Amino acid sequence: MARTSRKATKTKHKAPAPSNENAPAPRKRSSRPIWQGSLRFSLVSCPVSLYNATSRSHDISFNLLNPETNNRIRMVPTDPETGPVERSSLVKGYEISKNNYVIVTSEELDEVKLETTHTLEIERFVDADSIDRLYWNDPYFIVPDGKEGVDAYVVIREAMEEAGRIALGRVVMHTRERLMAIEPRDKGLLAYSLRMHNEVVQPAVAFEDIPDVHPDKRMVEIAQRIIEQQEGPFEPQEFKDRYEEALRELIRRKERGEKPTVAPEPPPATNVINLMDALQKSLKKKGATPAPQRAAPPKKKRAR
Repeated sequence: MARTSRKATKTKHKAPAPSNENAPAPRKRSSRPIWQGSLRFSLVSCPVSLYNATSRSHDISFNLLNPETNNRIRMVPTDPETGPVERSSLVKGYEISKNNYVIVTSEELDEVKLETTHTLEIERFVDADSIDRLYWNDPYFIVPDGKEGVDAYVVIREAMEEAGRIALGRVVMHTRERLMAIEPRDKGLLAYSLRMHNEVVQPAVAFEDIPDVHPDKRMVEIAQRIIEQQEGPFEPQEFKDRYEEALRELIRRKERGEKPTVAPEPPPATNVINLMDALQKSLKKKGATPAPQRAAPPKKKRAR
């Protein structure tokens, strides 16, 4: 289900065919689940595992080295008064005032258990469009854990697909209880963690300093024509991390003993004095011909 619509449908999801022969091979599911427990739908439950639906394995990461020896630096926990401390002896503390902490032991943390520690219970079904995209977070695959719960898993998935709704439930992961949005995807279930209300900055707060301005209708029409010129399908394989590619090329050249290439200077920023002139030049830059007059499409409702 695309992030743009979040609309669950009653049709079977099919994986799109690759658009070109050079598309990268699909990445395998991570071998280790990040959570294991039960998926509960009313009185029906089945054992499941949650796996990350994204991967950072291809990211470039650097280690800190001592330039004199090229040895990798070790980060040693250090007390500012007594010096290095064994990591295994450290305890967790919550600061309630300046340099005043409440110490919490691992045993005490283990005693803080909720039912959602081991159970992802479906609590409610909602329309996908009713969830503001500000709240969507990380995706996960929900996979049956063993063969014994597959029948119940399939029944839940099929019922959700027919209903065309998003299921909401909660689960404890990484020392926090997280709200999860669950939807059918292909043969299984896809879940997104949702941000809690107190984690989201409301748009009214973020945009409060923007003045109420009524733009020139002619400028808006030209901007709409520029948008039409750049319309197209979402094809994620066309969008690559060009900065990461440049880093890899830098590393390859350094490994071969070659000098790094110097990136061209970006064009200088220009102050837009005449907005209408800038819009018309942008339209001309794309080689556009005057668009025929047509009825304006209905405005889409903004996410609340």
